[in-house]
Parts: sequence; C-alpha cells; structure tokens
Amino acid sequence: MDKGVIYRVAGPVVVAKGIKPRMYDVCRIGKEKLMGEVIQITGDKVIIQVYEDTSGIKPGEPVINTKEPLTVELGPGLLTSIYDGIQRPLPVLIKQMGDFIKRGVDAPGLDQQKKWDFKAVAKKGDDVKGGSILGEVEETPGNIHKIMVPPNQKGKLAEINSGKFTVNDVIGKLDNGFELKLKHNWPVRIERPVSSKLKPEMPLITGQRIIDALFPIAKGGVAAIPGPFGSGKTVMQQSLSKWSDADIIVYVGCGERGNEMTEVLTEFPKLTDPKSGKPLMNRTVLIANTSNMPVAAREASIYTGVTIAEYYRDMGYSVALMADSTSRWAEAMREIGSRLEEMPGEEGYPAYLSTRLAQFYERAGRVIPLGTKNEGSISIIGAVSPAGGDFSEPVTQSTLRVTKVFWALDAKLAQRRHFPSINWLTSYSLYHDALDEWYVKNVASDWRSLVGKMMSILQEEEKLLEIVQLVGSDALPERQQVTLVVARLIREVLLQQNAFHDVDTFCDMKKTHDIMISIMKISKMANNALDNGMRAEQILETKSKDRLSEIKFVKSYDNLLKEIMGKIEKELKQ
Repeated sequence: MDKGVIYRVAGPVVVAKGIKPRMYDVCRIGKEKLMGEVIQITGDKVIIQVYEDTSGIKPGEPVINTKEPLTVELGPGLLTSIYDGIQRPLPVLIKQMGDFIKRGVDAPGLDQQKKWDFKAVAKKGDDVKGGSILGEVEETPGNIHKIMVPPNQKGKLAEINSGKFTVNDVIGKLDNGFELKLKHNWPVRIERPVSSKLKPEMPLITGQRIIDALFPIAKGGVAAIPGPFGSGKTVMQQSLSKWSDADIIVYVGCGERGNEMTEVLTEFPKLTDPKSGKPLMNRTVLIANTSNMPVAAREASIYTGVTIAEYYRDMGYSVALMADSTSRWAEAMREIGSRLEEMPGEEGYPAYLSTRLAQFYERAGRVIPLGTKNEGSISIIGAVSPAGGDFSEPVTQSTLRVTKVFWALDAKLAQRRHFPSINWLTSYSLYHDALDEWYVKNVASDWRSLVGKMMSILQEEEKLLEIVQLVGSDALPERQQVTLVVARLIREVLLQQNAFHDVDTFCDMKKTHDIMISIMKISKMANNALDNGMRAEQILETKSKDRLSEIKFVKSYDNLLKEIMGKIEKELKQ
C-alpha cells in the first residue's frame, strides 16, 4: 500500500505528502483511518476531502492510499436499507455505538451473513457479457432482484450454481477465471453503461392531479421542486414516492435538517405500499445525510443514490430518485471550494456548479440496459431550497437549465392551505408534446385541448384579479364574472388535493379527465345561461356547482357526478 503523511489540515480538506494516488482514489487519514477522497493533485501534494469530522488530527499522522475510487456494494439487501452518504448502514452503526456515529467506523453496505435463495437462469457454457442476467433472488416479498454480470466483464460461463448463498459466496465462474458473486462493486462517480437511450414518450403517473394534468413528468425525465421552508416539499416527495408508478424508490435526504430527516426515517417504514399492501420500505432505499453530518459525505450521498438507482434500472425496473435537496449539496461544494481556495463564482458557489448539476441530472433517462431487452428508467425529482424562496439564485437557475419540469412551490398558496402548493403560473413542463400520443392512446383524444383550456382560464383569472383588487368584482362584465367562477372550480376541484385523505391522496387519469370535462361543461352551461338572459348574480348563487368537489373524496363517483351535473343543468336552465 501507498503510505504518506498529513501536511496540512483545513476542516474537511487535508493536504498529504508522500503518496502517489489517482484522482478520486479513496485514502485513509490519520490514526483513526478516516475515509477521504482525492480531489486535487498539485506536484507532490495531494488534496483529500474527508467524509468525517477531522477535529483532533494533526500534521505528521499517516495517510494510506487504498488505490481504489469510492465504490458502493450492489447486490441483494439494498431494498429496505437506510444508509448514510457513503453507504454505511445506519441501523448496523446504531447497534455498534448508539445514536451518535463515531469516527473511523466502517461497516459493509450489504449484510455479509444473510443467505439468499439464488435461482440460476443462465446455464453453463452460455456466452455472457456485462448486464447479462445470471439468475434471480427474491429480495423482499414480491420484488425480484436480478443478479447480473458486472458491466466490465464478459466471457463463457464455466460454472453456475443455484442454492443458498451469502453476497460473498462464489455462485459461478467465467472462462477467464473471474468469480461471479451475488454482489459487485461500482465506482459512484462513473455512470453505468447502457445499450441505448430511448425518447421519454410515456408519463410517470404520480396520482397528483396538478402534475398529471398540467405539468407532467416523463418516465426517465427530470423535475425540479423549488420551494421555501414550509411549502410542502417533503410531503410532496413522500406522496410521489408512495403513488408514482415507479417500481423502486431511492430517497436521498441530502443535508436536510435532522428533525425533517427523522420524520422521513420514522414515517417511511410505517407507510403501506398501495400497490401490494405491504410496507413501502420493501421497494425503497433511504440515504440519510443530515445537515450536521460532515459536508463531504453530503456531496457523495447524491452519487451513492444515483448509482444504486442505475443498478435497479439495469435490471429493467422503473426507478424514481428523490433528491432532497440539491441546494444543500451545492452548499457542501461551496464550503469545500472555499477551503481549497478556488476562485468563487456567483454567490460564492464554485464555477463548476452548473456542470456538476448537469452531470447528476443527465444520469436520468429511459434506456435499454446492457444484456437485456427490457427497458429501464430513472426519473430524478430534485428538491431545491432557495434562501427566502428566491428562484433567481444560482442553484435554482442552474437546475432549470437541465430539468424539463419545474414545479414551483409557493409560500402564499401554502399559507392559504392550498396543497400541493404548486404555483400554476410560474410552473411548466416541456414534456407535453412528447407525451401527446400516449395520452391519446391511453386516456382520451381531447386531453391536450382540455389542459390548454384549463391553463388559459387560470391565466385569464390572474389578469382579472388585478382589476378586481382595484374596482371590485361587481364592476367586471358578466362574462368575466363567470370566468372567475370557473377558475375557482379549477383551483378547488382539480388543483387542490388532500395528501392525508384515504381516497383523495391518489387520483387516476380517468378521474382527472372526468373532472376537467365536468368543469368545461359547467363553463359552457353558464355561458349559455348568460346568452339566454340569466344574470351573472343568479349563476354565482347556484348551489350545486359547489358540490363538484365532493367527487374527490368518493371512490365510485360516477353516479354522484351524474346527479351533481344534472342538478347544475337544472339550475342553469331556470
């Protein structure tokens, strides 16, 4: 092993001499063997960012170069796990040392003792390459984990065995002598290779009406959720984790407050998966890195999360990665950049902020993985926490350049108890055109035109409200008063949704479509009533139109909807 000594220490940044590593090699620092990663090499000095607290270490202590980059263990046992930023399992660490993690502690990412029931599907003599499926393991009830050849290996199968194995047992061999196991390691900063990338042509159905109707995200797409404190980012990401039609969820809590992360860690294991009725954790990997944990590990946590997501994508699964929040990740880069005395960019962030964000989000996509014809996808939903809700700050702006969906959370809507608090005037999705064909085939041919009508009414409402604030609603022409009534129905029936109600927490595409059609019918009936001499006041006073929101809370709503629409028609024909 390559050995050297500490030359200088500045917080999580350590300068070492006497070793000759490559960029991003992992080193062990000091007597406690703290874990660090090489981020800069200048002459004979090596700069290492340490993933743990460096207080108490001093110049002259040893530095060992492991000659390997930061890697994660990929294999059965990832699902249901709760890790820190560098894939140390937190429940295992708690048993070893209680509630506070001590320094220099190491624990393997996967359980080394547990035996898995492996059923081989490949046979001796088969030609295999990176990504080829060797066999299957039932990782959690109903979730099949496919054991694959590591992406950088290929050859003929000289041996393959079924049976009960631990992740370190040899299950087979290639003709070149390479031993195959249930697990393999992969460097977190290197993207896992794929056969080909596909166009994002199908939506990630989330069950949230405002997203599915107005601002959809494609499978393999990327979305940003910027929002100030208390605007509902975490509840929204939990709803998306629970209801989106992804097979696997990877939730990265990156630098969030301890109490918020505690909420996630205690809530998630209690959540029931609506699809299987079993715990949601059965198909979830949690990575927890709170704001008081070392900053360097925060920077690594995002890469750890996306590498685990890519691993499940390569099995042919649809994966949703929640990153909460990339602002804290950017702050970690800013802190390390200042310790390295790099030239700061805007607001002190490093000049390469945009590049790093783009590299992370570009790892999303819908793909044909190596060694299989089944398509897999990673959809990345990144929360951004701009200080004071200012969307013009660098992290939000850099994120907007690379994401195609922008769900802007609004503190004013949250204060009015309008949830999800997505502002429909500042949010957008650039996937509408790509998803058009899917909606026509699978939902309804008029979907896009209905969405267009909803948006134009909401935009008109915004203009009219400015006039109302000056002169009052009675001064508006009658037709515009009716427009305000229709816009209120859109806001209260279509856009508002109760995440804690048993029925309203999830809304399928058919129900969303029926709500949009009903609102447009009411709009047409109200405008016809005006043409037939009815006064706007009488239209505003009709009671039955306010009952439309009742259908949100009923599972079999068809008869109720018919009854309500019939009453509205009667009232508007008087």
